[in-house]
Amino acid sequence: MEAIVDRIIPPDPETPGGKDAGCAVFIDRQLKGPYGSAAGLYRLGPFTKGTKEQGPQSSLIPAELYREGLAGLDHHCKANAGGKAFAELSTEQQDDILRKLESGEIKFEGTDAQGFFSALLKDVPEGFFSDPIHGGNRDMVGWKMIGFPGIRYDYRDWISRHNERYPHPPVGIAGRAAWTPHKS
Repeated sequence: MEAIVDRIIPPDPETPGGKDAGCAVFIDRQLKGPYGSAAGLYRLGPFTKGTKEQGPQSSLIPAELYREGLAGLDHHCKANAGGKAFAELSTEQQDDILRKLESGEIKFEGTDAQGFFSALLKDVPEGFFSDPIHGGNRDMVGWKMIGFPGIRYDYRDWISRHNERYPHPPVGIAGRAAWTPHKS
């Protein structure tokens, strides 16, 4: 997962990538909770292939989709890349595989490879920009990158000030690390 999230959001000199931002941790936590078990969603079928506008029409819950998608990716890579796992491939090879997943060129046995890629494309950025309390956006790197103030009490006077960088660091649900007293 860490190799995948680092290819979807690659690091650059100013911002860490998906791995260092905690996107894999965010997804893992989400899959362990109500999102992963599809709590609150209708689950009785029938499950037929719908249109793109209808969204995923799968009998798999997100946790199963990830489990089977990662296994399918591992199997595909080992069968087609000299026995190497996805994380062992070069970044160019990883990007090529992800492009082929997106386009539908790569198929997994028993699992919708494109559906798996779509879930990644939705969940990885969500982890990069979520509140850090959920496991992603470590050190609020996503928020700092776009200048988002977080959940500060009041920043209304800055809303109409376009093309000006917000001067204060972002604040998450749990506050900022600098505000927490450290025990010695």
